[in-house]
Amino acid sequence: MNEVDACPCGSTETYQQCCQPLHGGAAAPTPERLMRSRYCAYTLGLINYLVATTLPAQQAELDREAMEQWSRESRWLGLEVEHADPPKGDRAQVTFVAHWADPGGRPHSHRECSDFLHRAGRWYFLDPNHALKTGRNEPCPCGSGRKFKQCCMP
Repeated sequence: MNEVDACPCGSTETYQQCCQPLHGGAAAPTPERLMRSRYCAYTLGLINYLVATTLPAQQAELDREAMEQWSRESRWLGLEVEHADPPKGDRAQVTFVAHWADPGGRPHSHRECSDFLHRAGRWYFLDPNHALKTGRNEPCPCGSGRKFKQCCMP
């Protein structure tokens, strides 16, 4: 991708101004920016970024191979952000529609209201496909050493 190309996330900025700093390690300032950067990461095959921006307690459950295959085999057609709720404490939601075409060229879209949690100065995506089944007073599955309720509990 050329640095002056429009960012795949659909913002009015270039990739260099928009998602590239986040992909390089900068913290997303808002849940919407994180969600946009995650869509962009799918378009660019940045699976490590997708894993790193998922709630740490859920990262081990992700199917990296399936994510990589979907990223690589899809033709990404665009992103629409329908609504981004202002954060309420350490939680927020973003409603979006992602568009892509499968390897046969058939277009698809997925509408979702995603949940985001703010932990240790960063926003994280809460993957609805991987429920956290840890007791609130048990050690957090992310390995932080803290209790689940004080760390990654949604």
